[in-house]
Amino acid sequence: MDKARIQHLIIDTLTHDLELLQRAAQTAYEAATHEENVAENKYDTLGLEASYLATGQARRAAEIKQAIGLFQNLVLREHDPALGIQLSALVHLEAENGSGQLLFLGPEAAGLKVQGEDGEVTVITPRSPLGQALLGKGAGAEITLVIGGTRQCYEVIAAH
Repeated sequence: MDKARIQHLIIDTLTHDLELLQRAAQTAYEAATHEENVAENKYDTLGLEASYLATGQARRAAEIKQAIGLFQNLVLREHDPALGIQLSALVHLEAENGSGQLLFLGPEAAGLKVQGEDGEVTVITPRSPLGQALLGKGAGAEITLVIGGTRQCYEVIAAH
């Protein structure tokens, strides 16, 4: 699987998400500042709610912009078995039940999913429990996590 292609797909998806969010934030800003939404009494909170929404969307847009910048500047490293899994690794994991998943260890955008050549790829970060557990591991490594009282076991099938 081509990591550069995955990186490009992640940047494209984040850019598309940013464009949608910026349009939504603009709409919320316009609603918050529209003259018809000026509060007539202390219980009239439509304008206030719209301003909170616009603020939240602007904050999320800033996070996405930061993620785009980090992915644009991310140096894709060749997998070195001596170092194990590092940032920019593409990892194939298999759960105890036999289900597999492809993961891209990125600097941000945890949970983002893109469609790669070999299936869906999910972005995780080194800050996540799974990302932390994968760092330094290689093919054949077994990882056990306990999240919310549930034990989950995985095997690293391959790392690129």
